Amino acid sequence: MKPINSLKAAAHWLILSCKGAIVGTGAILPGVSGGVLCVAFGIYEPMMALLAHPVRSFRRYYKMFIPFLIGWIVGFVLLARAVELLFEASSAVALALFAGLICGTIPDMMKKSEESGPKQSWTAFVVPLVIVFAFLAFLQGSAIRSISPNIAWYVFCGAVWGLSLVIPGLSSSSILIFMGLYQPMTSGIANLDIVVILPLLGGLLITLLLSARLINNLFEKRYALMSRIVLGVMIASTLMILPTSFETAFSALLSAVCFAAGFALARWMDIARVRSSERERME
Repeated sequence: MKPINSLKAAAHWLILSCKGAIVGTGAILPGVSGGVLCVAFGIYEPMMALLAHPVRSFRRYYKMFIPFLIGWIVGFVLLARAVELLFEASSAVALALFAGLICGTIPDMMKKSEESGPKQSWTAFVVPLVIVFAFLAFLQGSAIRSISPNIAWYVFCGAVWGLSLVIPGLSSSSILIFMGLYQPMTSGIANLDIVVILPLLGGLLITLLLSARLINNLFEKRYALMSRIVLGVMIASTLMILPTSFETAFSALLSAVCFAAGFALARWMDIARVRSSERERME
């Protein structure tokens, strides 16, 4: 292999690993949807194809999934504590960074959606945006009674977690926190409690098996429509995590800087991905 090709391959692996690390870190954060981050970084569609047709899709996308999975594990296991400390120091700064990462991908997604279906009405974008924003605002303003967790509720936790993977914009963490199930679930996972882990995995697998193929087929047949629905959900959920209050002026300035940095990083990743795809087609 030529040195320049080796460098390109290494850069591609590094970018995918970074995306995986960000998704792995963001997936466990309240208010941040792992599905949205997958959409934002161009991983969602291959992931859905893998869930719908595992053998065929793995052969096609394994060069993407391996570095992404490695990055995801690193992000989930090693960086989660660092992000937790960041949230403890300033939740506004942390949320601004992730909001910037998501927003930086929106221009490319809208362009791709428009190219795939220029005649498709943007009503499919506006309606989900309004409905999801109103629903999340209602949840945020509601005092939902805490639930005593048991096996059935842990199955429910797994189902919600599964839905957050196949429905971008759905934050499983936020929903479970509202219901008082998030802390006992994460505590059970940390302590390797099979009474928590087995029902959780069961609910997750059932949800993925029942919904992945249907949603994948919808994307294959009606990409313009589905992409605009996803964009509406994605923007609505991102609006809900934007920080609206700051402890100090410095915190507000730092949040703005982190938002801009996240936006720039996401745009750079999108541009690098597009250029890489164009070079592959030319070769």
